[in-house]
Amino acid sequence: MRILLVEDEENIRKVVKLNLEMDDYEVVATGKGRDAIKYFHEQHFDLIILDVMLPEISGFQICEQIRLTNMEVPIIFVTAKDTAMDKISGLKMGADDYITKPFNLEELLLRVKNLIKRTSKSPDNLPEVYEFGGNKVNFRTFEAVGKPGEFILTK
Repeated sequence: MRILLVEDEENIRKVVKLNLEMDDYEVVATGKGRDAIKYFHEQHFDLIILDVMLPEISGFQICEQIRLTNMEVPIIFVTAKDTAMDKISGLKMGADDYITKPFNLEELLLRVKNLIKRTSKSPDNLPEVYEFGGNKVNFRTFEAVGKPGEFILTK
């Protein structure tokens, strides 16, 4: 499972990234909003953790842009903006959860786990083998066959 972590406070970003990786998530982390939008459009993510107060572009604006093209990827706001109106605004924009700083790291990890579990596609719904352009990908065994040969894929 891949997570996009957007947090401009470096220490928080490093701690959250490390703990997510210890829970076997692949994490792409950035402190810049423009990079977050770029990464989102270039890569697949199963969940986004998004700070609100970022340089250049706010997390609310990032959420709005993401929701224009993708209504399915879960978004969790993690922010110091803790008024009821801030929370309501974030949830109205399409966030699935809203956690205020300071936060309990274990709580964040559990919310991530639960949200991914609820929103991820069941492996039973995926085709076992997908073929395209002379290539084959087996989603059960994580093997791929292409022109250069066979590959073992990571989850």
